[in-house]
Formats: sequence, structure tokens, C-alpha cells
Amino acid sequence: MTNVILRKRKNRRIENGHPWIYDNEILKIEGEVKPGDIVNVLNHARSFIGRGYINPNSKIRIRLLTREDEEIDRNFFRRRITRAWEYRKRFYDTSSCRVIFGEADFLPGLIVDKFGDYLVIQTLALGIDQYKEMIVELLDEIIQPKGIYERNDVPVRELEGLPQKKGFLKGEFDTVVEIEENGIRMLVDLAEGQKTGYFLDQKENRAAIEPLVRDALVLDCFCHTGAFTLHALHYGAREVTAVDISEQAIDFVKKNVALNGYEDRVKYEVANAFDLLREYADRGEKFDVVILDPPAFCKSRSAIEGAKRGYKEINLRGMKIVKPGGFLVTASCSHYMYPEIFTEVILDAAADAGKQLRLVEYRYQSKDHPILMSYRESLYLKFFIYQVF
Repeated sequence: MTNVILRKRKNRRIENGHPWIYDNEILKIEGEVKPGDIVNVLNHARSFIGRGYINPNSKIRIRLLTREDEEIDRNFFRRRITRAWEYRKRFYDTSSCRVIFGEADFLPGLIVDKFGDYLVIQTLALGIDQYKEMIVELLDEIIQPKGIYERNDVPVRELEGLPQKKGFLKGEFDTVVEIEENGIRMLVDLAEGQKTGYFLDQKENRAAIEPLVRDALVLDCFCHTGAFTLHALHYGAREVTAVDISEQAIDFVKKNVALNGYEDRVKYEVANAFDLLREYADRGEKFDVVILDPPAFCKSRSAIEGAKRGYKEINLRGMKIVKPGGFLVTASCSHYMYPEIFTEVILDAAADAGKQLRLVEYRYQSKDHPILMSYRESLYLKFFIYQVF
């Protein structure tokens, strides 16, 4: 097997557990390699660090699969998938959940989500994509879903030299499926929905709003397919205004609201949330609870400053329309918006809005999206509940 030797002083992060090796961290490669090959990784003193797949065409040159001297074969993948599944069964409601969360489950580049009886899979790197057929067979054997769908229609695959594609991998079925989350019925579009069809990572956070919303007037911005809206209604909100810039998303919210019989307590706004928040503030509108769960504002380190301005703007506007003693529920799913940066942005917004905040709760992504402490990228979701004065 080909050996990859790391540069001196470039190996500490990797030896401490980070699974990525960048091109500029490699001293030399002993032997020929082709994209997707499994290679040994050694430090500058030639001590074994681990084994992973290499892609000479990617800036992330190697992604480590194991730190043991073991074969990367069918049994290896069976052990990894089984371990991930057993973790979910121990800690989580597996009726719908993330089954495999890439590097945090020691299977870099692999995402598997379960929606009721169906699985959705993404293979986001060349090295893992070459095992896709085997992985699908093992998922079928271990979890026994009724069907498996591929959502590899993501641009990041092109950086790995892979085409975008989607379609059935096991069976053919209606790709709009019904799931249950925290006692709420939800329709999920596996073929056309965002990411793998639905954002499972906020499941526990959505349940956390229960004490806030009973008999409350609630504003849910960036509502997408209505998960927070439905939870607020389910937990007894007097009225919820659901806001999204996408008319298609609002149509989907209406279907989910009707599925649960909550039509009489919802208003809908197809609007840019930034503009609408400003309009509400100008009109003196007030809400008991404002929920801000926007899409990622920054997907690279270079976009942090712009993202900070965006997060500050929506949170400042949101605070201004919360009734005194009401609650601001705010989230960021941008990895590079680190917890300390996001906290600073919120505090700056509060100062400019002339508000004081009392922290009720600080949460991360749900437990089916585990955080690997040596891999900071796995901590991406920040979720705050503040009381506003």
C-alpha cells in the first residue's frame, strides 16, 4: 500500500484526531496513486497515523477512514454502519433520524438519513462514492428499509470530479413520504426537498420551544416546510405567522398544516424576511415569540464578515418586534459562524436595538448529528433561546 508522509509540524492536528489532510500538509508520496486509492498516512518520523482514501484532484487530499491497521473491506463498512445505527438506537427516536453523519461517524463523505421506512444517501467524496453499491447493500441488510433514494445532486461532488445525480437505489416509491416528529405529522419530499429532503438536525430544538409558545403570538421566519410553525401550533400557540421567500415552500407548509388540522391558527407571508422584519418594526408589530432559522449565510471562511452583517440585521429586527419579556429563538447552521462569533453578533444586535437578553437555553444539533470533538466542522448548528427585555 502506498505511504503518504506528512510534513514536520503539520501532523499534530491530524494525530489529535482530525480526519482531513490537505495538499500542503504532505511531504511526499511513496508510490503511484490514482483517485480513490486507499493509502497509509505516516508522520514525518514514519509512525503510522491512519489509513484513508486519497484524491489528488481535491484540496482535501486524504480523508482518514481508520487509525487502526485494518483492511478497508466489506466487513469494515459493516462494522462502521452497525456502530452508527446502534448509537442512534441507544440515544434517539429512530423513526426518522440521521443514520450516518460523515466524519463524525468515521465514514467521511457519507450522509444517510432515515425518513420513516425510507433512506436517503449522499456520497459526497470520490473515495466513498466508489463503495456506494456496497454501502447500499449493507444499509439494506442492517436497517431493512422499504426503499433507498440517492440525493447526489449537490455541487460539492463536482469538486471531487463526480457528476451530480439522483434517483432510486432500491425500489421505486412515492418520494413524498409522511414522517412523525415529536407527535406531529410531516410530509417530506425526498426528491425535491432541501439537502436530503428535510432538516432533521433541529428535531430536539423544535421540541424545546414548547414552554415558550402556549397561547402565544408567534412569528416563524425562514419557515421552509413549516417544522417550527407546526411545533408552535402543536404546543398551543394562539396564532403563527409563517414566512418564507419561496411560494413553493409556503405551499408545502399549508399541506403540512392541513395534515395536522391547524388551518385556523396560521397566517402566511411569501416575503423576504429581512424586508418583512423591517416593515413589522416600522409598523410597531409585536410578537410573543420570534423564530429565526435562516439558511447558512456563509459557506466559507472568507464569507464570515458578510454573514455577521446578515445575522446581526435579522436578529436586531427580530428583537425589536418581541414584546417585553417575550422570546427570541435564533439559530445559525453556518459552520464558520463559530459559537463565540455568533454570540458576539447577537450581543451587538441587542446593544444596537436597545434590548437586554436573558439566556434561557443554548443548544446544538440533535444527537443523531454527533459532534466529534477533534473535528470542529461537525459542530455547525447553534441554537439560542433568549428572553428579551
